[in-house]
Amino acid sequence: MPWIQAHLTTSKDQAPLIELLFESLNAFSTTLEDAEDEPLLEPKPGEAPIWKVTRVTGLFEGDIDSDDLRNRINHALNSDVTPTLTLEILEDQEWERVWLENFHAMSFGRRLWICPEGKQTDQKDAIVVELDPGLAFGTGTHPTTGLCLQWLDRTPLEGLELIDFGCGSGILAVAALKLGAERVYATDHDPQAIQATEANAQKNKVSERLQLCSDSHLIPHPVDIVLANILAGTLIELQQLLASLTKQGGKIVLSGILSEQAERVRNCYNDHFDMAPPIQQEEWVLLEGVKR
Repeated sequence: MPWIQAHLTTSKDQAPLIELLFESLNAFSTTLEDAEDEPLLEPKPGEAPIWKVTRVTGLFEGDIDSDDLRNRINHALNSDVTPTLTLEILEDQEWERVWLENFHAMSFGRRLWICPEGKQTDQKDAIVVELDPGLAFGTGTHPTTGLCLQWLDRTPLEGLELIDFGCGSGILAVAALKLGAERVYATDHDPQAIQATEANAQKNKVSERLQLCSDSHLIPHPVDIVLANILAGTLIELQQLLASLTKQGGKIVLSGILSEQAERVRNCYNDHFDMAPPIQQEEWVLLEGVKR
């Protein structure tokens, strides 16, 4: 089966958002590169410099509808980016295997590890999530996912019910279950994400405590923790729904938010939640609140 690369040239400020957007549209991988041969000086510690004009590339399955992909990108960005968006057909390769060769075991917090097939950690008390990401978003490599995994690692989850809203590969749902959550409801509009979540739950032997929901209306009742790692605009649109899925005194955890978007999202959720200060990693933030 052939593959499709989507290339979108954008500004430095928009590049991280485009990267996350491609991943949320189930890009198998994303890369950023210089679009205008701009030299970058040696970065300071902790900095991740981006070119002023950046080309963001996403790798998608070849059977994806190209027109639908363009429309979804335009809709998510609320503008017509067609003049700077190009789609390129690639010959078939085992992209997943090539990608996994460079994907190593990663630590998140004190004891949580994400390990691809064939990799392992030497930490004796490690909680290990074995991940075969397939073609759904969520491998732990993006700061938004990393922020959520670190939050799960430091939060007591025993006996609690969670919702993983926009579950992607199921990495957050599976991690929560392996860290002791009683039950997780995982929901996503993309059938491929539901399939990937189911496969990863079975691989990690936690599927008996996971309920897959193709529609949020299938979630039977409000839960202790609602976790949503999706785009900021979508988080704002879903504020009423996500609030209704959180029980009184329960927590909401929001990620997929650029630092300059944090105040707007936080203010939106202040209607129902006591929101904590943002937690930042690179240009991304995680927001946490307790429902009043």
